Amino acid sequence: MKRKMTEQQEFEIMKIVLDKFLWLGFGVMAFGSYLMISSGDIFDGIYYIIAGIIVLVLFMIILVREYEVLK
Repeated sequence: MKRKMTEQQEFEIMKIVLDKFLWLGFGVMAFGSYLMISSGDIFDGIYYIIAGIIVLVLFMIILVREYEVLK
C-alpha cells in the first residue's frame, strides 16, 4: 500500500532537493572561478561556469513547472 503525501510534506522534500542543486551549481561555478584565477586564463574555467549556470537554469525550469502558482 502506497502512502500519500500532503502538499506540505512534498514541499519539504523539494526544499531538501533544492538545497543540493544549489550547492552543486554553486560548487561547479566556484571551481570554474578558481581555475580562471589560478591559471590566469579566462577560458580555462569558463566551461565550468557555463555548466554551473546550466544546472541552475535547469533546476529553475523544473521548479517552476512543478510548483506553478495558480492565480
